[in-house]
Amino acid sequence: MRDADRRIILGLYRSDHGRGLLERALTAGIRAIDTASNYRDFAAHRTLASEAADLLDEFTVSTKVGFFPAASGIEHSLDPRRLQQAIMTVPGELGRVPDVVLLHSPERSLDGADLAADHDRFIAACAVLADAAAEGLCGSWGVSCWDSRPLARLLLVTAEGRGAIPRPDVLTVRSGLAVGADALEATEKAVAVLGVPPAGRWGMSPFAGDAAHPAWQRISPGAFLRPGQQTDVMPAIFRLAFELPQVACVAVGSTSGEHLRDLSAAVDLEVDGERVARYRRLLAARASLTSPAS
Repeated sequence: MRDADRRIILGLYRSDHGRGLLERALTAGIRAIDTASNYRDFAAHRTLASEAADLLDEFTVSTKVGFFPAASGIEHSLDPRRLQQAIMTVPGELGRVPDVVLLHSPERSLDGADLAADHDRFIAACAVLADAAAEGLCGSWGVSCWDSRPLARLLLVTAEGRGAIPRPDVLTVRSGLAVGADALEATEKAVAVLGVPPAGRWGMSPFAGDAAHPAWQRISPGAFLRPGQQTDVMPAIFRLAFELPQVACVAVGSTSGEHLRDLSAAVDLEVDGERVARYRRLLAARASLTSPAS
């Protein structure tokens, strides 16, 4: 039986946000979608509403704010006023209140030169999202990091007593075999400091943005599975994205109904926890050998 705590999210980063894709997702048993205010040239919410308004209530819908139109095309900002305005526009554009709003890639505005200043910017941005959830503009809120390492460094300031960051309901990070030891460690530190509940730990980009890359065919992900299970390479790779680091949901993009069905079935694969732990130890050992201090 499928683990009720393990779910697939259809990521719409590269998709057309069309009705056909959402229908294929439903057929594959997927009941969650993830988008962002800046996708589709800042038209993602309106496109979903116009293409598939009657289907949106079939899904848990998460979206992200943090990127804004600029003269150069797009820019990132943690300005509380801009974030608040972006969140306020989502229900009207989408035609419904989103289930989750995520702070999109906050590390883009955290330069690391002044951790105290970074901390204050981050806590102010989080407060905007927490207030939005309290006011009913979204069901819950969280943070989505492409690179979790700047966030982990920033949280050292919190540990030194600068001030508590509002507890997010969700933390989304990259997951899977392409994630290095330092990023895995940073994610686990961030999860612990922020107190993110297990159901709110989400992964993304399980194929590192390219499921067709030849490198995936040169590995044997089935070695991480318990014996007696038959599966292709890609479903096994996808299943491991729930373990590296441990997450309850994984967002993945695909326009193929067959691919989505394969991934949906992969959630039921049983992983050998000791082999995954051994892989983590090997990653850490390799990282220590290649670090500048070694």
